[in-house]
Amino acid sequence: MDVKESVTFDLVTQRNVDLWLEGQYDDKTKTEIRRLLREDPKQIIDAFYTNLDFGTGGLRGLMGVGTNRMNFYTVRAATQGLANYIQKQPKEVGKEHAVFIGYDSRHQSREFSEESAKVLAGNNIRVYLFRQLRPTPLVSFGCRYKNCLAAIMITASHNPPAYNGYKVYWSDGGQVVPPHDHGIINEVAKITDPSMVKMVAELSHPLIEEIDTDVDDAYIEKITTLQNYPEINKQQGHQLKTVYTSFHGTGITMVPKALRAWGFPTPTFVEPQIIPDGSFPTLKLPNPEDPEALTMGIDLMLQTQSDILIATDPDADRMGIAVRHEGKPVILTGNQIVSICLEHVCAALSQQKRLTERSAFIKTIGTTELFQAICDAYHRPCFNVLTGFKYIAEKIHEWETLPDGYHYVYGGEESYGYLLGSFVRDKDAVVCSALISEVALHAKLEGKTLVNKLYDLYHKYGVYHEELLGINFGETKEGKEQMSASMRRLREQRLEAINHIPVVAVEDYQVSTKFYLATGKTEHLVLPVSDVLLYWLEDGSKVMIRPSGTEPKVKLYCGVAEKKFNSIAEGIQNSQKRCDELLQYLKQHLMS
Repeated sequence: MDVKESVTFDLVTQRNVDLWLEGQYDDKTKTEIRRLLREDPKQIIDAFYTNLDFGTGGLRGLMGVGTNRMNFYTVRAATQGLANYIQKQPKEVGKEHAVFIGYDSRHQSREFSEESAKVLAGNNIRVYLFRQLRPTPLVSFGCRYKNCLAAIMITASHNPPAYNGYKVYWSDGGQVVPPHDHGIINEVAKITDPSMVKMVAELSHPLIEEIDTDVDDAYIEKITTLQNYPEINKQQGHQLKTVYTSFHGTGITMVPKALRAWGFPTPTFVEPQIIPDGSFPTLKLPNPEDPEALTMGIDLMLQTQSDILIATDPDADRMGIAVRHEGKPVILTGNQIVSICLEHVCAALSQQKRLTERSAFIKTIGTTELFQAICDAYHRPCFNVLTGFKYIAEKIHEWETLPDGYHYVYGGEESYGYLLGSFVRDKDAVVCSALISEVALHAKLEGKTLVNKLYDLYHKYGVYHEELLGINFGETKEGKEQMSASMRRLREQRLEAINHIPVVAVEDYQVSTKFYLATGKTEHLVLPVSDVLLYWLEDGSKVMIRPSGTEPKVKLYCGVAEKKFNSIAEGIQNSQKRCDELLQYLKQHLMS
C-alpha cells in the first residue's frame, strides 16, 4: 500500500481501507483512495473510520469514497438492506411490495435514485421512480397514492452542497419509526460487501416504472380541498403579490402549481435561484432559516413592491417567509410562521363550525409554547412529540388506527416545517406556501400584513420569543466524540439554575424521566428515548438541548413569554434579552 510511513490508522480504518482496495470496487474508486492516502491521509480516517450510520432517518453524509460517505456502494448497501427487510414483511391489505423513489437537485441525487431502483428491481420489488426531480412531500404522498410499502427520497434537505442523503418512508407515508426503523437498520448492517447486493443492469427493467405527472395532479387535487376560504381566494387572490425562490431545488416544480390551484397568481420568481443546481451557486447555505439566504428574494420583493417572499429549501419540505411591512422587510421565524398559520386555521374552522371535538393539533417539544396557548384558547388538544416530523406522522397514523382517534388538522416544528391536512406525512412547504398566501391575502384585505397578524397574536396571548443557538463540532471523528462528551458533562452537572433563574423541572428523554427539583418527585416521560434535555425555569421559560440528528452540532433552544408589557416593541426587546442571556449561559456550561 502506497502510504507514507509516518501515517498510522486505527484497526477499523485500516481494515476498511484494505477491503476497498482489495475488494470488488471499481478502479476509479481505488485510484481515488490511493490519491488520498498520498495527499490527505486525514481525510482517509474521516472517510473510513466507521460505516456511514444508517440511523432512524436513513443516511446523510458527505459525498465521496469510503465507508463513511455517500456513494454508490453505501447507497446500494442501504437499499439491499431495505429490500431484505421488505421481503420479510407480511403483505399489508391494499399495499403492494413496491417502493416509491424521488430525488432532489443535489449532485448525484438522480444517480443514487437510479441505483436504488435497480437494486430493488434486482430483488423482485416493483419501483415507481419520479422521472424528474420532485419535492420530498410528493414522495410521501406518492407512497400512499401508489399503495407502496415503502419510499425513498434522495436528499440532504438544506445541508451544504457536499452532502447528500437517503430518507426512508413506510406505507403510511411517514418516515420510518419503530419497529421498522430498527428492523431496516439491522438488515443494512448485514450488508458488508458489494457481492451481497443484487441489481438489474438497466433502468428499463419491467419492474421499474418512471412517473411523470399523475402523482402531481392527484396531489394538487387533494390539497385544493384544504383551503379555508376558497371563494375569497378565487375572487380576491389576484390582489396578493408574491415573490418566490426555490433555492435551486425542487420547489419550482410544484409551488407555483399549488398557488394557482388555491386562486393565487403565478409569483414573481427570483430567476437565478429557480434553476435546479446542486452547487447552489447564489447561496452560502440553501436554508430558509438563514437570513442571508433570503437576501436576493428580499431585494426583489422590495423592488416589485410585493407583499411577501416565499422561500423553500432544495427538497421543498421547509419554508421561510419575509414580509414587506411599512416599506421594510421583516423576516419571520419558523415559530412565528407556525403560530400565525395555526391561529388562521383555528379561527376559520371555528367560524365555519368545522372545528370538531376530535380536531387536534401537534407540535414538537422544541416549538413555541404560543402554539399551545392558541390551542388552549380554541379548546382543542395540542399534542407534543419529539423533535422530528416523523413523530408527527407517527401520531397521525396512530389516530387513524383507533376507532375514536383524533382528527389531525395542522402541526409544525420550529425549524420551518409545517403540515396542513394529512394527505402528506412529512413537513410540506408546497401546501404551506398556499396556506401562508391565504393568510397574507386575508391580512391584506383587512389592511394588514403578516407582521400585523403576528402582533395581533402578541396582544391576545402575550409576546412569545424563541432563539436557537447551534454549536458546531465538525464532521470528523473528533468532532462527534466532543459532541457526545459535552452532552454527558451537562447531564452530570445537574444544573439547579440557569443564569440565576431557578430550574423547576428537568425532562431527560434519554432516561425518560421528568424530575422536579423542589420536591424530588419523578415522572415517567411517555415519548421515545432520545438524547434531549429540557429545562423548565421558575419564570416560565424553557430551555432545550439536543444534538442534531443530521448535522455535527448541538442545538440549544430557548423560549420565553412576556405577559405584561407597555408596547409590543418593549415586550420583544425584553424577551430577546432574556433568551440571549439564557443561551449564552448554557453554551458556557456545555463547552466548559
